[in-house]
Amino acid sequence: MTRRLIDYGPTAALLECEDLAEVIGLLPPLREQPKINEVVPGARTVLLRLAAPLDQADCRMLNSMTPIGAEIHEQVRIRVEVDYCGEDLPTVADQVGTTPAEVVELHTGQIWTVGFCGFAPGFAYLQGEHDRLRVARRQQPRPNVPAGAVGLADSWSGIYPRAGPGGWQLIGRTDAQLWDLNRTPPALLEPGFQVQFIPTAS
Repeated sequence: MTRRLIDYGPTAALLECEDLAEVIGLLPPLREQPKINEVVPGARTVLLRLAAPLDQADCRMLNSMTPIGAEIHEQVRIRVEVDYCGEDLPTVADQVGTTPAEVVELHTGQIWTVGFCGFAPGFAYLQGEHDRLRVARRQQPRPNVPAGAVGLADSWSGIYPRAGPGGWQLIGRTDAQLWDLNRTPPALLEPGFQVQFIPTAS
């Protein structure tokens, strides 16, 4: 797929990218552009909120902008302690063909990158370094998932910032505060941040 810029009127544009890695790599240079007030990343897109309309030169620049590689882009790494007591841990182990203990090792043995945020304030979609923990969502979502629950769905991991319905496979829980209005910014995890999960005793 070739990068594509879609006009969203005088105050916004949508940049379609090849994949999540390109999205993450483009965030730092995009944030430095004087005509861009805000960038809102997705799995393969970046919504650009504009201070002024883009001209042809701006469009050429955005379409040819070089992503910054993770090896040279300064990363923020957050350590999140997790009690791996989730009720879906055995189900996840069965789906990936391993044991619950190895699921924990696979989850904690890699660095996860925040691709984008959504679903609920403070909820971050985390992409790992491999897809050995790729699992299906639950066929029947739970009506109430507790705040702090750590889950897996498809190739993503995530932490529920507050109680509510959800269909991810739950493998643990954390006391980390994902969303706090008394904190600046309120979200603990932002696109481009890295997460290292640390196991704690049950």
